[in-house]
This record gives sequence, structure tokens and C-alpha cells, in this order.
Amino acid sequence: MAVLILGLVLFLGTHAISIFKPGLRTQVIDRFGVAAWQGVFGLLSLIGFVLLVNGYAATREAPLVLYDPPSWLRHVNLLLMLPVFPILLSTYLPGRIQTAVKHPMLLAVKIWAFGHLLANGTLADVLLFGSFLAWAVADRISLKHRAGPPVQGAPPNRVNDAIAVVGGLVLYLLFIFWLHKALMGVAPIG
Repeated sequence: MAVLILGLVLFLGTHAISIFKPGLRTQVIDRFGVAAWQGVFGLLSLIGFVLLVNGYAATREAPLVLYDPPSWLRHVNLLLMLPVFPILLSTYLPGRIQTAVKHPMLLAVKIWAFGHLLANGTLADVLLFGSFLAWAVADRISLKHRAGPPVQGAPPNRVNDAIAVVGGLVLYLLFIFWLHKALMGVAPIG
């Protein structure tokens, strides 16, 4: 459990810097350059991600069940996950979806985390998905008072929404029928 917590602290901690110290990114870039910021940020994020993945996987051996959700909540989670991938892709594909949502990455994380909290009830699940949900809510609130960093993506185009929806639905189906089992070891269906 300690490895999972350390991974969450490193990964979400690096991603929460702008929430708690909004000017730090700009100060570091001005002093050391973009490459230094991206290098340190990326390395800490990667280490945190590896730790949280390994820590979460290790908790499966002896899960501590906090609540046992009814099986129908898994179906609710599958339904909630349907818009996640199109919204996530719209982060990098400027169009009407991105404009309407304002911060698509954060919305996708909130829906993903909330849905998984409904369907999973171990302590590790609550720590993982609850932490991501809390971070996404806090980051969205903080973005009302600061400008977010620029997001590299495709140029604005009328077909970006269609690409996001079709590509997102393809990713959803890949996750449902193959990738979730391959990457997480758990099949969402069956």
C-alpha cells in the first residue's frame, strides 16, 4: 500500500504544482528552460506512475474490501466510460467539444475516477480513483483563477469533433473487449 501511496504523491503531486504554486512552472522555465522543466516533470511523473501501477497491482494479492458494490454499478461504470475517450481525445483536437467542456482532460479524469469508485470497493481503489477525482476537482477549481498551460494538439478544424468521437468510441471498444484485460488484468465484461 505504501508504494501505491508514494506513487500517487509523486504523480499527482507533480500535476498539482500549478494548483498550489501557480507561478512555479513559469519561474523554472524562465530560469532553466522548457527542456529542464519538462525533463524533471516528466521523470517525476513517470516514476510516480510506475510506482502507483506497481503499488496498485500489489494490493490485488490481499485486497482490503471497504464496500461491495452491487453488480449493476459495473454497468453504470461501463455507461459512464462511454464519453470518456471522446472527451479525452478532444483535449488535443480543438473543436466544439473542447470549447463546450473547457477542460476536457479534467472532465475525462473525473468521469473515469467516479465511475470506477462506483464499481470498485477496495481500499486501493478508493485511494487510486478517489485521489484522481480529488485532484481533477481541485485542478478544475484552480483553473478558474489561473491560466492553464498550453496544450499541444491538432490545429482547429471542423472535423476534429468527428475524429474525437469516432476515435474515442474505437478506443472504448478496444478497452472493453481487449485492452483493459491486457493492461489491468481485469475484463470489464464477462
